[in-house]
Amino acid sequence: MAEENKTLVTEFVLTGFTDRPELQVPLFLVFLVIYLITMVGNLGLIALIWKDSHLHTPMYLFLGSLAFADACSSSSVTPKMLVNFLSKNHNISLVECFTQFYFLGSSATTECFLLVVMSYDRYVAICNPLLYPVVMSNSLCTKFIVVTYSVGVLHLAIHVGLFVRLTFCKSNIIHYYYCEILQVFKISCTDSIVNMLVLLIFSVCIQTFTFLTIMVSYAHVLFAILKKKSEKGRSKAFSTCSAHLLSVSLFYGTLFLIYVCPGSGPTKDKETMYSLFYTIIIPLLNPFVYSLRNKEVIDALRKIVKK
Repeated sequence: MAEENKTLVTEFVLTGFTDRPELQVPLFLVFLVIYLITMVGNLGLIALIWKDSHLHTPMYLFLGSLAFADACSSSSVTPKMLVNFLSKNHNISLVECFTQFYFLGSSATTECFLLVVMSYDRYVAICNPLLYPVVMSNSLCTKFIVVTYSVGVLHLAIHVGLFVRLTFCKSNIIHYYYCEILQVFKISCTDSIVNMLVLLIFSVCIQTFTFLTIMVSYAHVLFAILKKKSEKGRSKAFSTCSAHLLSVSLFYGTLFLIYVCPGSGPTKDKETMYSLFYTIIIPLLNPFVYSLRNKEVIDALRKIVKK
């Protein structure tokens, strides 16, 4: 009977944000608008960088790659969430759950390492401007991007491989709006301690390594900026780096609270808000954070509009 029970759960039920019917349509409209703006912002930024030859530089190549990762991150969660707002059937199959976790996690890992590469790019550009064209060659930038995406793909393959070993017989209800891995562990009838330890170790190592690397890079950048004699040069450098640092703060702050300190929030609603910020709000904000104060991007957009 125990063995039979272990094979019963082949799909999960996502409870979503709320079970109040009067809020389903308004929430659907809000998140639909957010998703459309996110996709237009990120894919539009990629198209703009591709279209304008003046933006074919390492910084914008990395920015375009970051925008693609953000689009993948948002698309792994939001469409299913939107369907659930208007449907009474909130089921998600095991395969869909694995897929959602895989693409969201690989996008997040890729973004961690892309932010490192972007910080290194700013370090070379500001601290060693004469060597910049030699050091940040197109071939090196391409290799950086390939490596960052490869690390994301391989990292999540490990977790999904461990995920497949789990069986579910206690419950199939996930009290979340997407297939969040920590919530899935809670309802597993297989001992998930190995999964938890691997997730924690990888999360701590990746986030600590990438965050410290970024901070060291920007510490060097800050000292280099303060040494500049030109007020205009300092202002331009600060403007570029402030956008990067804002994005880093938002991204790592929420990741740390969710995966390095799981359960640190006093309530379940707080954890849901952290996840909401990480999966939906950050991909929405990033293209605007990097673009609105960027004169080259604005000029490129004006050229396209005029044509």
